[in-house]
Amino acid sequence: MAVPVVDPSLNPTSAPEAVAAEPTRRPRWRPRRADVLAIGAYVLLGVFVCLNYWMDVQHRVSSHLPTDHSWFEWLFSHGAYSVRHLENPLFSMRQNAPDGVNMIANTSLLGMTIPLAPVTLLFGPQVTYALYLGGALAATAATSYWVLSRHLVRSRAGAFVGGAFLGFAPGIVHHANGQPNFVSNFLLPLIVARVLRLGRDGRWRRDGVVLGLLVAYQIFINEEMLLLTALACLVIVVAYAVQRPRAARERAAGFLAALGLGGGLALLLAGYPIWFQFNGPQSYRGLQGGVFHNWGEDLMAFVTFARDTVAGDEAVEKTIGLTEQNTWFGWPLVLVALAALVLLWRRSLAARICGVLVVLFTLGAIGPKVRFNGVETTVDGPWAYISDDVPLVEMMMPTRLALVTTAAVGVLLALAWDTAAGYGRRPAPAPRPAAEDATGEAPPAVPAHRRWIRPVGYAAVALAVLPLFPRPLPAQHVDPPPRFITAGGWRPYVPAGRTLVPVPIPSNVHGLSTLRWSALTGLEFPVPGGYFIGPNEKGEGVFGAPNRPTSTLIYTTMDAGRVPELTEENRRQAVADLRFWKASVVVLGDHPREAVLRELMTGLLGPAQRVDDVWLWDVRPLVD
Repeated sequence: MAVPVVDPSLNPTSAPEAVAAEPTRRPRWRPRRADVLAIGAYVLLGVFVCLNYWMDVQHRVSSHLPTDHSWFEWLFSHGAYSVRHLENPLFSMRQNAPDGVNMIANTSLLGMTIPLAPVTLLFGPQVTYALYLGGALAATAATSYWVLSRHLVRSRAGAFVGGAFLGFAPGIVHHANGQPNFVSNFLLPLIVARVLRLGRDGRWRRDGVVLGLLVAYQIFINEEMLLLTALACLVIVVAYAVQRPRAARERAAGFLAALGLGGGLALLLAGYPIWFQFNGPQSYRGLQGGVFHNWGEDLMAFVTFARDTVAGDEAVEKTIGLTEQNTWFGWPLVLVALAALVLLWRRSLAARICGVLVVLFTLGAIGPKVRFNGVETTVDGPWAYISDDVPLVEMMMPTRLALVTTAAVGVLLALAWDTAAGYGRRPAPAPRPAAEDATGEAPPAVPAHRRWIRPVGYAAVALAVLPLFPRPLPAQHVDPPPRFITAGGWRPYVPAGRTLVPVPIPSNVHGLSTLRWSALTGLEFPVPGGYFIGPNEKGEGVFGAPNRPTSTLIYTTMDAGRVPELTEENRRQAVADLRFWKASVVVLGDHPREAVLRELMTGLLGPAQRVDDVWLWDVRPLVD
């Protein structure tokens, strides 16, 4: 999440000079204790959000996005497989045989699946997934808290509230349902803070190197969130320069030097993976039909409580939750955020920049058509004027721009709490001119008779965020793979260079269970099909492998619940497809459509063998 953190000069009420003017200093151990308590609370909250997975971690997946959940389990196994076999992690032949999958062109999360390979090898991808999901949520909240408390606000409680929202906002928890790459935002606050330090103290080399390292690593976690962060940083820098032109000119040379160094270092470190992403095998250009281009945020979503919060209702998402849920703030938070903007507009440059971010990215999130309460109106949104084939933009969902709005709201909460806390402090003595910050503004003394603002401010922020407290993510039971798969009974049937063809063949719609066969056995055998984005015959990105006649026949039979009349052409094509897949064995395990699938495959390949707990067709005599 792009966290618009600013240096203290942008929030004069929390500048270091104000700290120095405080008559009584807090003992040094208190902030450290506050940090430990804050991070500990975030960790507990991360465990709580994933609680339903831990109830039966081996046999639970997301109820909301079970296929995405299984894909990320496969990704953790891919990271472990790459480490164990010392193979190139940017590409995999263990899915979509015989063509493979360009992993860096998919949401591969290599920056975490590879470091966590030992955990996956020891405990399996299900445990790694649950551990990482809760840990990523907590880590994002923790780094947000750290940056807020060190660079923007004095109040540790204010930083805690802001960090909690940035790590566990409704839109973020929504993505935790099967998409851990969109909750892995722990580097983004550090990136934004580093960008806004560039050119301040003359250490442009150090700042540039640190920024380059952070950006390079974020590329291997989530490129889309990095792009959103870059857009947010651009808006912040421009807004700062417009409102503080003199300070901006003084910092311009150092800023540009550090930015150039950081960009160059990031390109040096990630240049080959980026080239591989766009030019390597199984790369693609854009998505066929601009499939995500019209995914805008419903205006009612901004004032609606999300399903996975204590105030949320699952029924409402059937009306307005047809796309992703990246806002869902609830009306109390919207009112408090607007009030904070109005009250802080004149006194805090940080608040003004947050206001600019909220306006621009909220408008951008609307998409090509304005949606209101589940109805797509005839009113054009901003994206109606943007072609769906613009590089980079073609892969973006408009609704995800609202994640920057979410970040700006989180910072506003921290600012609002910090300002309210300031009204409860003893008035500071009149500052000397030398104590003024770089903007020429000095922290104002607080009149004693206005200290009532403190409890009112606290109450307003609390009442706005408490209804958004997350509930444990919904999870559903999933059957384990057949014993024939997990116990290695398949090994005598699948020699090196050949594939195991599970029925149904994994795809983005069918074959959730068979995709997990690969994931939970450490990718030891390659499979055709899969759950990924790859090129079609025109080089456009499509979901899954292009269907072969036999895979299409399997899917239509499953959907219809009956076997069509089979012809010799069907049987000839089945053999041709098995040759293309380099198959050695076809395996059917326990499945709701097991009877009809067995009848279909028997009609195509002949009688099956019962081996352990699966039906098996040894097709080597047919394809060799």
